[in-house]
Amino acid sequence: MKKVQTDLSIFKEFEFERKPVGVKFLLGKPEGINQLDKKLALCEMFKEAQEKGPFYAAQENFECMVGPLILGMKDPDPIFESGQVGPKLGVYDDARANRRVYQQISTLSKDSVKYVAFAPFDALSFNPDILIVVATIKQTEIILRAASYTSGKMWQSKGTGVIGCSWMYIHPYLSGELNLMITGLYHGMIARQVFPEGLFLLSIPHDLLQCVTTNLQQMVFDLPQYTQGKEAHIKRMKKIAEDLSQELRD
Repeated sequence: MKKVQTDLSIFKEFEFERKPVGVKFLLGKPEGINQLDKKLALCEMFKEAQEKGPFYAAQENFECMVGPLILGMKDPDPIFESGQVGPKLGVYDDARANRRVYQQISTLSKDSVKYVAFAPFDALSFNPDILIVVATIKQTEIILRAASYTSGKMWQSKGTGVIGCSWMYIHPYLSGELNLMITGLYHGMIARQVFPEGLFLLSIPHDLLQCVTTNLQQMVFDLPQYTQGKEAHIKRMKKIAEDLSQELRD
């Protein structure tokens, strides 16, 4: 595995209650990292890394069938993909509604991944494919601002009521787009009580990570207009507009 190529030390400035976690999808067994010693759902594994440190997971470590499915480790189950399960759980009205989910989620090609490595951002020994950040709304605003600071690109939030792990891991990895999620909206994560509700999950793909970290190093985190009040903001905006108009006239 390639070593970490992006300096992630800027994330220490946030003083996150829960550390960001790097994730890598691998065909070969990673070296220098121990295998997970239990079974967990894919949605729980990055929390395990936050609390216990680096590890890798193989197919036998997945407790929930969804993880191996979206990772391409096993064939689809007709009972699930036909939409039969969702109505039994009370998540969907009928099978045809549930069935659509399996046409919308992102999955990796069959047998292209055999291992998934996890590590907190300050203990990474590998170059992550995605970095998952658990943040407050204030921290989220700063990271989203960094994601568009030099490009102006819009940010997005995509998901479905079930199989939230696909939107957290696979979609950003394949699309190259940051995905914003909120805890308390995804069936499996709620049922497994992975996190309290109302936190933001930001999945940052590898090709955007360098841009985000560079911009964070250049940006002002706490913009003064956020705390100076409405009147001060209006006055400042008016002054900026007047100054720009004068510059254009000159």
